[in-house]
Amino acid sequence: MWRNRWGVWGRSAAVALLTLSGACAGVVAQAKTPVPAALQTVARSELPAQAQTMMTLIEQGGPFKYDKDGTVFGNREKILPARQRGYYREYTVKTPGERSRGARRIVCGGQQPRAPDACFYTDDHYGSFRQIVR
Repeated sequence: MWRNRWGVWGRSAAVALLTLSGACAGVVAQAKTPVPAALQTVARSELPAQAQTMMTLIEQGGPFKYDKDGTVFGNREKILPARQRGYYREYTVKTPGERSRGARRIVCGGQQPRAPDACFYTDDHYGSFRQIVR
């Protein structure tokens, strides 16, 4: 038997505790979302009307309704291709009937916000993205 300052532990309890902690660490390591090899695409003409309108506003440089529109998107989810901070900007796509900003966004990347290199659409608040193609 093992003795510690809290009392007496059996060897099997200590082994079980160590095994369980190792197993939990493995689960945490596996919980990361894998980065897809290629993002799915969506034609601009297939986007909801509000997203098509937002694409036009992005190309015109605004005006945008929400303060967060045009701000840097950090890509913390790491679903989009890795780029330097400041490359991506996010824009709200209004959801009819929604009081808040809702879950729909367009994220565009490039050095010139009005002429982005690529834009992506999400309707699940950054859970997944589809690249917008013409």
